[in-house]
Amino acid sequence: LTKEQVPATVTTAIQSVSDNPIVILLLINLMLLVLGAFMEMIAALIILVPILLPVVTGLGVDPVHFGIIVAINLTIGMITPPVGISLFIGATIAKISPERLALSNMPFLLVSILVLLIITFVPGLVMVLPDLYGR
Repeated sequence: LTKEQVPATVTTAIQSVSDNPIVILLLINLMLLVLGAFMEMIAALIILVPILLPVVTGLGVDPVHFGIIVAINLTIGMITPPVGISLFIGATIAKISPERLALSNMPFLLVSILVLLIITFVPGLVMVLPDLYGR
């Protein structure tokens, strides 16, 4: 990725869309939610964080805050079809179909996305403890 200048290319592409941090964070959230539904969490972290971290720090987003955003996005992706590993594990444990569990999870998924948006755009809520203890 470094040899092919992928981080610089992605940074330029994202910054060409908008200079508004809110728009860029919304795009990143959408991208992470979609990729989280198709990729394993660890693989997504290893591939995406080195690419996206320079983008968000350039916007003035705290790296700890960004880490929380990424973790919540990818965790939501773990419960969404088609690859959501936690969805399949839960369906196996409950002895029900993954489709039934996915439908039952919809209210929780919507609330999780709402919480994600609140965490993304109200950083003071999640940065209280890191700021309190002076990272």
